[in-house]
Parts: sequence; C-alpha cells; structure tokens
Amino acid sequence: MSSSSLRSAWRRRGALAWALWPVSLLYGALVRLRRLLYAAGLLRRQHAGIPVVVVGNVIAGGAGKTPVTLAVVRDLQQRGLAVGIVSRGYGRSTDDCREAKPDSRADSVGDEPALLARSSGAPVFVARARIDAVRALRAAYPATQVIVCDDGLQHLALARDVELCVFNDEGTGNGFLLPAGPLREPWPRKVDLVLHAGARPSGTAPAYALRRQLARQAHNARGERVPLAALRGQPLHALAAVARPADFFAMLRAQGLTLARAEALPDHYNFESWGGMDGAASALVCTEKDAVKLWTRHPEAWAVPLEISIAEGFFPALAQALSLSSKH
Repeated sequence: MSSSSLRSAWRRRGALAWALWPVSLLYGALVRLRRLLYAAGLLRRQHAGIPVVVVGNVIAGGAGKTPVTLAVVRDLQQRGLAVGIVSRGYGRSTDDCREAKPDSRADSVGDEPALLARSSGAPVFVARARIDAVRALRAAYPATQVIVCDDGLQHLALARDVELCVFNDEGTGNGFLLPAGPLREPWPRKVDLVLHAGARPSGTAPAYALRRQLARQAHNARGERVPLAALRGQPLHALAAVARPADFFAMLRAQGLTLARAEALPDHYNFESWGGMDGAASALVCTEKDAVKLWTRHPEAWAVPLEISIAEGFFPALAQALSLSSKH
C-alpha cells in the first residue's frame, strides 16, 4: 500500500481503518506500557542540566516541526540566550554522535540537522540517544543556556521542561492510533503548547494558529537568487522528498508557477539514484530540505524556503513556560 493511500485512509474511519483498528489496540497498549515504565523509573529519564524545549508531533508524517524549531531557536536567540539544537538525524548513513556544521553533508548528519546548522547559527548535534547529543554539545559549547530538540516528543529518555506539539492541517485525522490512523500516541495528552495549521485540536494546552507559506525568492548553491514571480510561465520540474510532497506542489502552483513535472520521492531520499531533470523543464525547483542533498549534484537547483507565521502570543507563552520572562 502506498503512503498516499494510507494517508487517505487515515482521514476517516472507513473500512480499512476499522480493519486495522485491532492492531492499533496492541500498538496503544505498548505505548502506554512504555510511558508507565518511565513514570515508574524502570526506564531512566536523563536531564540536560539546562532547560530543554522539545518540538514534536503526535501524528505520523510531516507537521512542519523543523521550521518551527528554527523559529523557536531564533526567538530565544533574540532574547539573548545561547541556544543549542539536538536531533536524531534521520536519513543519515552514520550512527555515531557528531556535530552538524553548516558545511556538513546531509548523508552524514541528516537533512534536517544540516538545514538547521546552515540556517540557525546555533550549534547542532545529532545522536540516536538525544542525551548523548546534549552532552557532546555542552562539552563543545559550555556557554549554551537552552537546548531545543528537533523532533523528540516520543523520545522519553530525554527529560524536558517544555513540550511543544505541532499539527498540520489534517489535525488528528480519524483519531485512531497507528496503523489504523495517524496517531503515534493517544490524543489529547498533556503538553505545554500546541501549534496547529488547521482547526484547533482538542486538549487543554494553550494553542496557537500556524500558517505556512513559500518565501518570495528561491536560491541555489551558487548564491544566486530569483523571485518566484520571475519563474512564472516557465515549465518547471518540481521535486519533493518530504512527508507531504503534494503540499509543496500545491503552494508552487498557488504562486502561479507551471509544473511540467511534480515528482514526489520518499521522505529523506538521498538522490543517489535520482534519474535527473525532465528534459521538457527549463528549471529545477525543490524544498530547502532536499536542497542540502541535491546541491552536491545539481547546484543550479532552485530551493524554495518554507516560511511560517505564528499567532501573536505564542513566543511570550513559550518564554513564560521556560520561566525566562523575568530573567531575560
């Protein structure tokens, strides 16, 4: 079954969702058991020693966590704080703990950490166990005051001070757990803050609207920039190796761009076996996440950044949750 057909099934409680529902009960029991083991201290949580913000989601697939992580880091930096970022580094060929630097290859650190390292100005470390990444980061950058974990809501081994849950416009879908629905764990559950691109999800946590849009300019590995408007009227080859590629294509078309080909590839795809640009297209456009891998072979590809805007009040609420308002 393709990911698109499964995602379609997750939007409603149809025949396929109900057929998978018994399996989801077993999955849910395992999720609850794991939480109980951590709550009882049989599985160990470890704290970073400084405040930790975890940005994550409870649904399978993309919810826009990395742009939110970047926005959170920039706000904390503007408050005068030294911020560090940790991540698992999905999609990388390595398995050790290492720093993701602005010039790091995505295949060695992961595409999202590579993007964060290039865009944030903050130190970024990756490790399977996030606490290992935290310790390595603090050893290399001892002045760090706050850690932001990009994706890690279910990584309970890392203790956290603030949990931020991000929802895309599909919300909680049909409300079932995997594989009958999109939920990685039951919702609602206790978190500190919620960001939502669609309707406000259920729950008691303070929730703020999130809007995603493309930047007005694209850029390539050569340092060149072009307004998106200048690409109108040209046949473009658009590609996206993200969780929801159709969203990227829809946003390009909404900008009046003509897609000669819209090529969806698996999330975290490394482009080693990619067949190349459609001969009928005049230019190649991609997401920023894909560009950190694609540029090694196609530096001329235009990366179109994804920008987010967050409802007023969110960042003061985050500072208050971290008890920063009176300190900075």
